[in-house]
Amino acid sequence: MPQVRRACVLAWGGAAVSWELTTPGPLGAGLASCAAFLLLAAGCALHIRHGLMAELRRSQEIAGAAQRALLRPLPGRIEGLTVAAAQLSASRGAAVGGDLYEAVPTAYGVRVVIGDVRGHGLPALGAAAAVLGAFREAAYDEPALGGVLVRMERALARHVRDRPWPEQAPAGAADTESGPSEEFVTVLLLQIAEDGSVLALNCGHPWPYLLREPQPLEPCGASPRTALSPLSPFPGPCPDPRPERRHVQPRRRSRRGVWGGAPVPGRGGVGNGSARRRRDVQPLDGGETFPPLGVVPVRPDLKPQDCGRLWPGDVLFLHTDGAEDARDAAGRFFPLRGVLAELASRQADTPARLVAGVHAALLRHTGGQLTDDVALLVLRSDRGDRGC
Repeated sequence: MPQVRRACVLAWGGAAVSWELTTPGPLGAGLASCAAFLLLAAGCALHIRHGLMAELRRSQEIAGAAQRALLRPLPGRIEGLTVAAAQLSASRGAAVGGDLYEAVPTAYGVRVVIGDVRGHGLPALGAAAAVLGAFREAAYDEPALGGVLVRMERALARHVRDRPWPEQAPAGAADTESGPSEEFVTVLLLQIAEDGSVLALNCGHPWPYLLREPQPLEPCGASPRTALSPLSPFPGPCPDPRPERRHVQPRRRSRRGVWGGAPVPGRGGVGNGSARRRRDVQPLDGGETFPPLGVVPVRPDLKPQDCGRLWPGDVLFLHTDGAEDARDAAGRFFPLRGVLAELASRQADTPARLVAGVHAALLRHTGGQLTDDVALLVLRSDRGDRGC
């Protein structure tokens, strides 16, 4: 419709000018009439443009409100965890797509989800909304993490069952390129308790990266006695994992968890000055993953993996596969781990700075041309001694 109105205005103005210039009479009067017609046409065009811009602004406000309702901004802190998140959609002009994330404080600990719907952009919004809505309700009600996953799988199954497919969809309906059997969602569920212990259920999703002061890694699923052993091998209260608070140089003691154990280097001290802390960036070796939601039914007795403790200062970087699968013009994959290591070496390891740094590096790498949605979620433990 805007193109039709614009063409009508231009045709009317052109006809008026041609009529005035070809009609016999004084040249000055003809030029004055042409100028009047041109001014009138310009006024009409500006009026139409103003209406179109107002309509566009209203549409953007409505779309922004709907997008914020689906993927609402996360609070900066949740139960002693500093949180930051961002999403990049492959659809131009959209703030959300087929990726999802959420973090909520519950009676069972902070529960976190990040997921990726098959496909990308606006067509994947329906499945993302169904899964995310189920998580937001079940996270508060289900005492077991497996129960939350079952509720999410059932919500996805209802969405797929009730959704119109090509044989019954109206003409021109979007997102009918795949059938119900091809709709699936990869999901990573985490539960971080008050003492820092972590439980995980992974359904085909990339494991996160851990940013921690140098120490060896251990896979998820270790025995509880090993995975949750305290900093000190001796009985008694848990020592402060940040030695600068004790104002003495501690003995080098090891702590072990899902992500490994090793002495925690002190910050400061005699001769150290303002030396920069170095953080290792290691992928979380989470072991076994389950199939994505929608591929096979979720077992009701599914047990989460015991992933040890998230210690004070540890940073978890959760992401969807769109981050590591992004390519530049030469076909090279985005070096996510290397970018995280570089940001950490510049002491940009706060959640907000990590998200912003990876966001900017990703856009530079791809030239702003994403082929898949990307979601980033960063958690840092600032709980101090509460994890002891």
